Amino acid sequence: MANVTIWHNPRCSKSRNAVTLLEEKGVEADVVKYLDTPPTKEELVAVLKMLGISARELMRTKESIYKELNLKEETDEDKLIDAMVQNPKLIERPVVIKDGKAAIGRPIENIIDLLV
Repeated sequence: MANVTIWHNPRCSKSRNAVTLLEEKGVEADVVKYLDTPPTKEELVAVLKMLGISARELMRTKESIYKELNLKEETDEDKLIDAMVQNPKLIERPVVIKDGKAAIGRPIENIIDLLV
């Protein structure tokens, strides 16, 4: 099976459901608890390219840290990426990466599409 990585937050039901889905599909995944081991800036940039989205589209805009850092007004993509590296709680979850492609597991069908 292909190399699969999931950025996982065990406290998130969507993230737990994604891990369960991978297990049910027999996919051996490298489970990265990204709050404990945040992605580097380079990893984040690579995942954004795989997803084909902007940094803001990967952000959890309802998190209090988003408001505290006044990120709604920030237009510099690089600064948004830096904010996610420094505050991984801002990263939407779960993110599944496989063979140079990635998907956000909201909805979970995105992961199923990535695996086929």
